[in-house]
Amino acid sequence: MTTAPLRPLSTGELLDRTFSLYKDNFALFVGIVALPRLIALAVRLSSISFRSATGLSAAMGMLAWTMTFLMVSLIVGAASQAATVVAVSQLHLGRPTSVSDAYSRVKSRIVRVVFLTFLIGIGVGVGTLFLVIPGIIFTMMWSLAVPVAVLEDQGIRDAISRSTELTKGSRWRIFVIWILFIVLSMAIAFLIEWPVGLVAGMMGAKAVSSPGLQIASAIADFIAQCLVGPLATIGFSLLYYDQRVRKEAFDLQHMMETLDAQPGLAPAT
Repeated sequence: MTTAPLRPLSTGELLDRTFSLYKDNFALFVGIVALPRLIALAVRLSSISFRSATGLSAAMGMLAWTMTFLMVSLIVGAASQAATVVAVSQLHLGRPTSVSDAYSRVKSRIVRVVFLTFLIGIGVGVGTLFLVIPGIIFTMMWSLAVPVAVLEDQGIRDAISRSTELTKGSRWRIFVIWILFIVLSMAIAFLIEWPVGLVAGMMGAKAVSSPGLQIASAIADFIAQCLVGPLATIGFSLLYYDQRVRKEAFDLQHMMETLDAQPGLAPAT
C-alpha cells in the first residue's frame, strides 16, 4: 500500500500520484472494474446471435438487447466507479482495502451514483448540443460529483452543487487533466483493439458480421475498459482531496482526527 502526505499537489504531482497508485495497486483497480463488467460482457456476447439473423423479430430482439446492454453498462460503470473512489480514498488516507471491501462500503450508494451518472450524462450531452462549450463547462463543474456523493454520502442535487463549488478556480486545470486522460485512454484502447480491426480489414466488409470477430472485439473492448477505466476515476478522486486540502484545510482536519483516534495521543494545544 502506498501513501502520500496530504498537501496541495501540482498538476504534475497529481498525475504522478495517479499513475503510482494505479501501478502499485494494479490488481485491485483492475479487479474492481472487471468484476461488474463481466456482466456487461456476458450481455454483449449473448446478443451476437441476433446480428446474423434477419426479419422484424430479429430486429426487435436486437434493439431490446442493445437497450439492455446500455442499461447494464450504465449500472456496472457507475458501480465500478463508486467502488474505485472508495478504494482510492482508503489508500490515499493510508488504510487497507480490497475489492470486496470497496464494494461493501459503497453498496448502499450504487443506485444513487447510477442516477447521478445518468443525469450528468444528460446534462453534458444537452450542453454539448449547444455549441459544445456548455457541455465542456458542465463536465468541468461536475467532475467531482461522484466522489462527493460516495465519500460524503450526499444526495444527487447536493453532490452536483458541492462539486460545482469545489471546482471553482480550478476548472482550467481540470480541463487539462481531462484532455490528458482522454488522450491516454484512447491510445491504450487503440493498442489493445487494433489487432481486431486489422484482421477485420484484411477479411473485408463481410468480416463485420462474423461471430468470431464480434466475440474477439467484445473481449478486446472488455480488456481495454478494465485497464483504462480506473485511471480517470483515480485521478479525480485524488483531485477531490486536493481541492478539499486547498479550500478546506482537509489535511489539518485529517491529522487532528488521526491523533484523536490514537490511544494516549491528544492534539497539541
